[in-house]
Amino acid sequence: MTDVVYRLRDVEKRRSKGGVSFVLRIPELDVCRGEFCSVVGPSGCGKSTLLDMLALVMEPTRAGSFSVQVGPRGKPRVFEVPGLAENRAARIRRANIGYVLQSGGLLSFLSVRENIMLTAQISGVGVSRGEFNDLVGVLGLTDQLDKKPQHLSGGQRQRVAVARALIHRPMIILADEPTAAVDYPTALDIRDELHALAREMGAAVIMVTHDRSLVDQVSDRQVRFETVRTGRAETLATAFAETRVPAPVAGERLARPEVGA
Repeated sequence: MTDVVYRLRDVEKRRSKGGVSFVLRIPELDVCRGEFCSVVGPSGCGKSTLLDMLALVMEPTRAGSFSVQVGPRGKPRVFEVPGLAENRAARIRRANIGYVLQSGGLLSFLSVRENIMLTAQISGVGVSRGEFNDLVGVLGLTDQLDKKPQHLSGGQRQRVAVARALIHRPMIILADEPTAAVDYPTALDIRDELHALAREMGAAVIMVTHDRSLVDQVSDRQVRFETVRTGRAETLATAFAETRVPAPVAGERLARPEVGA
C-alpha cells in the first residue's frame, strides 16, 4: 500500500432531505501518488459527495474499509476515515490536501500573492522565494502578483486557486470542476497543469468534471457513475473506477513544468 493514498471498499453515503433520499455507493476505489484521477458525470450523480468524503469533511454512512495514507515516503501513516476525530481530520487536511474550488474561492481584499500564500500560512509551512517563484512562473502568474482577484480574467483566477492549493506541497490535490467557468482552451491549460503537476510533485490529483472529453485522454484512472431510481423518492448512484492508459491527443498542449517542490 506504499503509494496508495486512498483506499475505499464498499463505501456508502446516504443523504436525505424533504423525504427524498440519495445514496452513493463506491464498491472499490484506489488512488495513488502521482496519479491523475478524473471523476466524471452529470449534475446530481454524486461527484461532490465523493469529493467531500475524500476531503474528510463528510463521513460515510457505512464503509467496509475507507483509509487515507499520508506522510513522507518511507514513513507514511494510514488513517481509517470512519470515526476519525474532527481535529485529526482537520490536521490531515491542512498538511496534506490542496483544494481547488469551482469558484476559485479567492479573497477579494487580498492580492494574488497574499491569496496564494494563505494556505501555507494557515498550514504553518515555510515556502522559499525560489519555490514560490517556480510555482507562479509555471502557472503564468509572475506579472499578476500585486493585483486583486477582481482585476484578473477567469482563467487567471483559476490559476491563482491552483497555486494556492499547491503552495504547501500537498500530496493530495482535489479540484472541484476547476474548468467550469472558463473557455475550452483555458480549460485544457488548467487540466494540463494539474496533470503535469501530479507527475512533478508526486501528488494524487482528483479532478471533478462533467465534461468527459476534457479528461479522457489524460486520466490514469477515471471514476464514472451509474444512476437509477430505486423508488419514488430514492436515487441510487454507483461509482465505478477504471484504470486507463493516458494517450494525449495530437495538437493539444500537455505541460511538463518543473516545480521547485
